[in-house]
Amino acid sequence: MGKRAEENKRRILNRYGLIVFFLLGVGVMIIFSAGKIAFSAEGKKWREVGERETIIKDRVILPKRGNIYTYDGKLLATSEPLYSIYMDFWAEGMRKDTLMKYVDELSVALARKFPDRTASQYKSVILNGWKLREKEERQMKENAEKGVDRKVKLKSRYVRILRPDISYVDLKEIRTYPFFNQRSNRSGLIAEEKNARKRPFGNLANRTVGNVYKDLEKGGASGLELKYDSLLRGVEGVKSRQKIQGRWTDIEEIAAKDGYDIVTTLDADIQEVTERALRAKLEETAAESGTAIIMETKTGEIKGVANLDRLSNGSYAEGNPNVFSYMNEPGSTFKTVTVMVALDDGVITPTDSFHVGNGLYQYNGKWVRDHYWRQGRDRGYLTVKEGIELSSNVVMSKIVLKAYGDDPAKFVKGIDRIGLRKKLTWDVPLNGIEGTSSIRFPDDKTNYWSKTTLPWMSFGYETKVPPIYMLMFYNGIANGGKMIKPFIAKKLLKDGRVVKEYKAEVVNEQMCKESTLVQIQDMLLGVVENGTAKVVKSDYFSIAGKTGTAQIASGGGYSDYYVSFCGYFPADDPLYTCFVGIRKPKGVPSGGGQAGMVFKNIAEQTFVKRTRLSPEQALVDDPEPQKRPPLKNGNWEYGRSVLSMLDLKTSIMKSASDWVKIEFDSVAYRPHALAITDNSVPDVLGMGARDAVYLLEKSGLRVNLTGSGKVVSQSFAPGSRVVKGTTISITLR
Repeated sequence: MGKRAEENKRRILNRYGLIVFFLLGVGVMIIFSAGKIAFSAEGKKWREVGERETIIKDRVILPKRGNIYTYDGKLLATSEPLYSIYMDFWAEGMRKDTLMKYVDELSVALARKFPDRTASQYKSVILNGWKLREKEERQMKENAEKGVDRKVKLKSRYVRILRPDISYVDLKEIRTYPFFNQRSNRSGLIAEEKNARKRPFGNLANRTVGNVYKDLEKGGASGLELKYDSLLRGVEGVKSRQKIQGRWTDIEEIAAKDGYDIVTTLDADIQEVTERALRAKLEETAAESGTAIIMETKTGEIKGVANLDRLSNGSYAEGNPNVFSYMNEPGSTFKTVTVMVALDDGVITPTDSFHVGNGLYQYNGKWVRDHYWRQGRDRGYLTVKEGIELSSNVVMSKIVLKAYGDDPAKFVKGIDRIGLRKKLTWDVPLNGIEGTSSIRFPDDKTNYWSKTTLPWMSFGYETKVPPIYMLMFYNGIANGGKMIKPFIAKKLLKDGRVVKEYKAEVVNEQMCKESTLVQIQDMLLGVVENGTAKVVKSDYFSIAGKTGTAQIASGGGYSDYYVSFCGYFPADDPLYTCFVGIRKPKGVPSGGGQAGMVFKNIAEQTFVKRTRLSPEQALVDDPEPQKRPPLKNGNWEYGRSVLSMLDLKTSIMKSASDWVKIEFDSVAYRPHALAITDNSVPDVLGMGARDAVYLLEKSGLRVNLTGSGKVVSQSFAPGSRVVKGTTISITLR
């Protein structure tokens, strides 16, 4: 018994030994195979196959292009996601019988929503996509049967179904349509996201804000969009697409960095006034084009800028940035430059007089003419001040010939002293000579200086100065002699915080002597009070400025006119400086009656909009309670500050919060704290665009914004869970 047990034990151990030896052999083979796969060329091949089947690497994550705002937070340009709609007819769960069952209903729904195709055309597109898949299947089968190792290109994986790109709201809707309401691996529905630029205010300041290329990845094409493209566009991220449990999932590897937001100096109300006033005069005079620009005198901030060109149908739309680039002879607005140089050099006084007679003066065989010369009236002598007020070419030419006839370079050096020949760059990008004044110098070999250049330059010919330079010059007069460069980009924001703030560049700390400045200011006031711009005079405040009427050089001669007016208001304490130019107006050309009237219209409407009454001034003798100003929900710090300035009562908030809802109960404004958490959709109802967009983007959402005013609806309910990167639609009214 003991011997048999010993033999059984030995046999069992031998069997276990064989099994262990076999398993060791298998293990060695596995390790060898794993090593071979890990380190051999064959292994590299199979890893590539595996990755190709389960991972799509290095796909780009597009950053959100930064927003462009007005100075007070109104959106001028923002990015919204659009979606290109495709179908993948090789989707794993797609079945022919299911597709055929729903294709008619789907086609009808698509045609109803997107009527650029009929239902039968949509059906044809879808069925052709399936037929293409069947053709590819047959080709793959034939290749396999013939032993041909040739890859079939699967064109049916990416068949475009809709011609236009659609919004997120439309995408949500089509996902409810028959067949498309299934999971994407069954319906084959592919929504390829791309960013598009949207203008909540339409074409307001269109040329200044600029455009982007249709392919947004190429960035800005003009205006602020181009100038600050590197800041607005952000930095692309990287993601891979991996197949997990039979479904493709995006895996973020490097996060995209959204672009900076830009706050401009533009005021939407003043911008609208500027465009409307200019357009009305252009339509009245059937002019070829017009420009208007208004800036804050002390800060250099451009508040409104319009560049309108006549279209073939006779209407007007934003065109070339002529405010910055129109290189025409400025005409009589340049006379102020002439007088400033001469006064500063001490070669004249405002009371010096020059004989003008009937407005004709011959020099070197050419006639200098005043605008009244055809009247035949002998005006005798005019003082320098009267020469500016009545815009006398004869007075200007006699001033420079007397003072600088023997040394014309001294006159141009005086212009240099003012700063008008400095080369500057602007927020609206330009090329070449455009955007820089072209004022010749006597010894310039490339720009011939003739015997008549000096007198003709004195009244705005023989030189080219774009409107922005004239605006800058007249603003220097209004600003106590300090010339500053007008600018548009005011702040850079990142996640709602200011990271950089821009201020006006000082071009010339003091353009002229203080005594000269006082004399020039008096003359410009006289132009409106007594001279060629009497029609510009306002009943509400004083205006100072200068008219300009210049012929346009064409084909070696002159034809048509460019009329302009540049000045500031109120003259006794300037707040704004404005330039208006109109090219080729019909009728009698008039710097005062045409360009000047646009200036007056802009000035009066801007002044009225800026006027604010104190609460005491606003009260009337009425026993009924006064109407209280509405206050938007949002940042309580700003709201409390406004209410404090208006001396309006507020109640104490129960719990501290930066973000509030505001209620008014006839006694006080009552703030109620908003609960803002990282993982839930914030409640932005009742907020303005700036606060709403900031909170939503901070929470990780993309924003599709429609309208202006207060938020009246949001597509995701407040408090619902945030899915970062998805798009929320908000409507303002």
